[in-house]
Amino acid sequence: MNKLKPTSLHTFYQEASSARGREVQDLLPPDIQREIGHFNVFDIFETIRKHNETKTMPYNRRAYYKISLIQGRNRAEYADKVIEVERQALLFATPKIPYRWVPLDEKQSGTFCIFTSDFMGRNKTAVDLDELPLFKSGQVPVFEVCDNDADELTTLFGKIKKEITSDYPFKYDLIRAYVLELIHYGQKLQPASSLLHTSSSASRISSFFAELLERQFPIESLQQRLELRTPKEYADRLSVHVNHLNKVLKETTGSTTTQIISQRIVQEAKILLRQTDWAISDIAFVLGFEESAHFSNFFKKHTSSSPHLFRR
Repeated sequence: MNKLKPTSLHTFYQEASSARGREVQDLLPPDIQREIGHFNVFDIFETIRKHNETKTMPYNRRAYYKISLIQGRNRAEYADKVIEVERQALLFATPKIPYRWVPLDEKQSGTFCIFTSDFMGRNKTAVDLDELPLFKSGQVPVFEVCDNDADELTTLFGKIKKEITSDYPFKYDLIRAYVLELIHYGQKLQPASSLLHTSSSASRISSFFAELLERQFPIESLQQRLELRTPKEYADRLSVHVNHLNKVLKETTGSTTTQIISQRIVQEAKILLRQTDWAISDIAFVLGFEESAHFSNFFKKHTSSSPHLFRR
């Protein structure tokens, strides 16, 4: 395998049409071909009907954004965390972070919408999704919601479903507004500290560092390799002294530069070990290790498990 391919919109529609016994064309929203980007909304029960035995979503990256209101007992599995929900949850998915959703009971219902970044980045409603706290790496984008919240969210999804089949010429502009409302609803459920933005020098340095770090991910092919690996390399790119960078990150995040870099590399290593059949030596190489033994020692130090054992 030379390329780690995310689930594309084409693949999603092929699976959805199979589950529903309908043609792909019948599932596409009216007039979407005249729009920039893509958007659609689905009922969860209809979409998972094909998978009555397991109903388990495959663990992979998806080439689109997704917002789901899921009702039922479920578990969301990420590379480095597992989140269980007893009743109902609001889940946000980004192409950057792979996950698997595992229903834990037979009573599954709810609604989800899928959309591309181009759909939200249009006209006066243009939004850079990756700049929103909800979609940033390191966030936990799964929120258990109470009955009142679930009722409000169901109503909002209902407006989207009604609008997408309407003849209103500006319906997609209205749908963008509804999607933004869903996003803000989720951000209000986040801890306040994750939403704070300041204009201090320390905050800017921390933000630029995070951007440089995340710009290197995800690793999607064996020809891709991390360019920045050490604190000094990041400090040089940011034109600050490495000691100052470390001081700033320690103050703003509670972790050192080395710890943050290492944690992110470990997270990507877990994704590649779980999601690809690449040789461990190849994974070591793309993550910047000259020797696979160095990678194995690094991985074991941070996870208490060898790459071989983690992959089993």
